[in-house]
Amino acid sequence: MSDLRCRFGAAQQPFQPVLTVAKKALQETGKLTIVALGSSTTAGAGASADDKSYPIVLQAELQRRLPAAEIKVINKGIGGQSAYDMLLRMEPDVIDEKPSIVIWQTVVNDAIRHVGEEKLAKILRKGITKVQAAGIDMVLMDLQWLPRDDRYPRYDDYRTVLTKTAEELGVSVFPRYAMMKNWARAKQFTPEEIVGMDGLHTIDASYRCLAVRLADGIVSALTGAKPDLAESPKSTN
Repeated sequence: MSDLRCRFGAAQQPFQPVLTVAKKALQETGKLTIVALGSSTTAGAGASADDKSYPIVLQAELQRRLPAAEIKVINKGIGGQSAYDMLLRMEPDVIDEKPSIVIWQTVVNDAIRHVGEEKLAKILRKGITKVQAAGIDMVLMDLQWLPRDDRYPRYDDYRTVLTKTAEELGVSVFPRYAMMKNWARAKQFTPEEIVGMDGLHTIDASYRCLAVRLADGIVSALTGAKPDLAESPKSTN
């Protein structure tokens, strides 16, 4: 089916990141390097093949939309990692790669393990400030929507920690939870296309849609070009 279905509800859950560093880098060098830092969603758990993971699809989408640019999306996803595990990798896996943007997908494992909300907030602040001090644009990816997130009683509380910390530090948030919830309501998707049989991991159609929506926001922030939402399925709240 068309990628237009990925934009179901886009007007209600827009992704409009502020990417001043990346915009300047693209204008001056013609290059855009992104590090995708995360756990299983970034690593591509649940995908049918390596090239179905969201970072690879995102690179292809950005290259298609910005054909004159040199695009590189570096996948630094390791399944099962917590925010603290990723904080320890921030220097070698992100800063040393000298990207313009880092997309940090985190907190899911912290919520499942209930590591503590105050502890998580401190870890996120350290990671964000380290990246900002290095002159890199940050995008925090919200947690995924799950068919039964009531299995994890504090799931929404941990989502709140992520969004409040991002707001405090002026970081853009990719609204993955709201997007996936809208996809679940849309008749353009089957339940099996959104979350895998384990009820937790993302699969091919969702990975593609994550990449499409990330590319929409990134390209819009860098060039002002906007996707044609008029052709997208309408949200029915």
